[in-house]
Amino acid sequence: MEGYDDHLDRALERTPEIEGSGDRFDVPDPDVRQEGNVTVYENFQATLDRLGRDGDHVLKFLQDELGTSAHIDESGRARLTGEFGESRIADAIDEYAEEFVLCPECGLPDTKLEREQGAVLLRCEACGARSATSQ
Repeated sequence: MEGYDDHLDRALERTPEIEGSGDRFDVPDPDVRQEGNVTVYENFQATLDRLGRDGDHVLKFLQDELGTSAHIDESGRARLTGEFGESRIADAIDEYAEEFVLCPECGLPDTKLEREQGAVLLRCEACGARSATSQ
């Protein structure tokens, strides 16, 4: 008959290693400039690459947070109607990462968005946690 320690050892052997350096998850600072009444988010594609998320999903979140309309141009830049500073956009991107990228259990960014029965869930590939999102 196996004891507790044997079960624990077997469970630990089967637990996947969580690859994480413990470094803070860094998203590039927004590089924005004004073009009349439009704010051009120059490095939007670099932000998407780091977040690992779909551009339309991130853009919709930015529109909701900033209360504006926006689109992605042919160069992959986000064009937001209105004047928005780097810090305002950075705050919105940080909120996006908190809600849709970082695992609420382990804090790692190794997550995927999944749709299940109409709800969008955040599934962590590092720890296996699943949590509901606001969208």
